[in-house]
Amino acid sequence: MNPKLSLGPVVYYWSRDTLLEFYEQMAELPIDIIYLGETICSKRTVLRLEDWLTLAETLTAKGKEVVLSTLTLLEAESEMKMLRKICDNGTFMVEANDMAAVHILEGSSFVTGPSVNIYNTRALSKLAQLGLHRWVLPVELSHDTLVDMQANSPAGVETEVFVYGRLPLAYSARCFTARAQNLAKDDCQYCCLDYPDGLTLSSQDDKPFLTLNGIQTQSSCHCNLLSALPELTKMGVNVLRISPHSKHTDKVINIFHQGLREANSIPEGLKSLERFMPFGGCDGYWYGQAGMDKWHESD
Repeated sequence: MNPKLSLGPVVYYWSRDTLLEFYEQMAELPIDIIYLGETICSKRTVLRLEDWLTLAETLTAKGKEVVLSTLTLLEAESEMKMLRKICDNGTFMVEANDMAAVHILEGSSFVTGPSVNIYNTRALSKLAQLGLHRWVLPVELSHDTLVDMQANSPAGVETEVFVYGRLPLAYSARCFTARAQNLAKDDCQYCCLDYPDGLTLSSQDDKPFLTLNGIQTQSSCHCNLLSALPELTKMGVNVLRISPHSKHTDKVINIFHQGLREANSIPEGLKSLERFMPFGGCDGYWYGQAGMDKWHESD
């Protein structure tokens, strides 16, 4: 059976109208699971919890499985209160992006995001005892690691792999986007709105290296595992995650959907994806190498 396709949460700061228009478009695309919610910064409140829940109901009516995602780094009691509200929503499954969420969700069915460090089957089994339904492979782990973990995965636990988008690498209490504008984090003036796909950081030799997204640091290049679809399917991976960007997400979804249906479409799909990745693709982590490396070239 082919894996399902999922759309990860929007990790950038977009306007309310942009978000609502984006999800209206996503509702009509061949995506099975959609993650909703703010995972980066609690100051990004163009949609409040009530809005996310209304949107979740709309997408569910369109036949999508909806999961609510939580913040990755919590620093205030107000953020803990919101976390509890999300976890106690009573309708939709929740993606826990830190262990505080896991603790609150214990005893219910939940998903862990790529920021939860599950590196071995012992950790996976422990979380399964707490109610884990699906886990997202941390992006720095390799194909070989996943083979071993799949062989000893607890019964009933699904596996999801991040297959497209800028890699989430690190989180900090500091807001690097505000810092780049000489602004204090508490007076950031919502400058992330100016960077719908993050702020590119170049090395001293003027090569794109990282992407700043508030408190999150991402890769500048896009992870692209389209070429690995046949082996991901063979390994029994249940879900493949595409991370949203401000442009071409619809085209990316269609390319991966077609790649799952017809493996012979993958070479042409790789060529198409090259046009959507301003700083190129990378797949090094998957092959146990440096994450920024590109091991598979389009034909």
